[in-house]
Amino acid sequence: MHIDVITVFPDMIDRFCGHSLLGRAQRRDLLRIRALDPRNYAPDAHRTVDGPPFGGGAGMVMMPGPIFDLVEAEEVSRPVLLMAPSGRRFDQATAVELASTDGFSIICGRYEGVDDRVRTELCDGVLSLGDFVLAGGEVAALAVIEAVARLVPGVMGNAESAKEESFADGLLEYPQFTRPADFRGWLVPEVLRGGDHAAVDRWRRAQALRRTLRERPDLMVARGGLSDHERELLHSLERSEPIEGQGDRPPS
Repeated sequence: MHIDVITVFPDMIDRFCGHSLLGRAQRRDLLRIRALDPRNYAPDAHRTVDGPPFGGGAGMVMMPGPIFDLVEAEEVSRPVLLMAPSGRRFDQATAVELASTDGFSIICGRYEGVDDRVRTELCDGVLSLGDFVLAGGEVAALAVIEAVARLVPGVMGNAESAKEESFADGLLEYPQFTRPADFRGWLVPEVLRGGDHAAVDRWRRAQALRRTLRERPDLMVARGGLSDHERELLHSLERSEPIEGQGDRPPS
């Protein structure tokens, strides 16, 4: 997968993407991530990429010329996406959609934003992380890259991990525990220590349903609510299981 990031801070992208999962994936030739600076296509010796907005107002706006010239000269990957608060809300479904492509590009705005002709005439779409404003698009772009890259075959060491994570089935992920089994009197649920894999699967499914119902009921509504089987699973376990997050308590 080829991912191109258009940014006036290419070092920010390179440093982040050189570490951990993304760094390993690039060293294994599973990903190619390029940070491309529109200043290299600026029309003057000062490498100017911004100007005052028509109509007046505070701040500066990124000019269309350097961005258009960069995209055309570098033959960046399509689709070309702009990070902006007005865009489509990025979620796991969008990550899955992008992971099925051969690559994409992200334009990171700065200052007061990007000349709108970049959005209307150059970009294939606009993405947003949510209803808030950042100083620039780099942090948002890195979040998109990591969310997508970990879904690319071979990037994650355990391919099953992505199938069981939050949002993979419209649910939040079940609680996870590791050693020690007894930490300050809080015990790992007995079902996870018993070796019955079918029971573990049922417990995990029930906990994912419970957590989603409690913390993100909007997700439950979006997936159409509980199925009959899921409702039966919750009813069958609700008497025997502790409140999620507290673990089993030792006898008093």
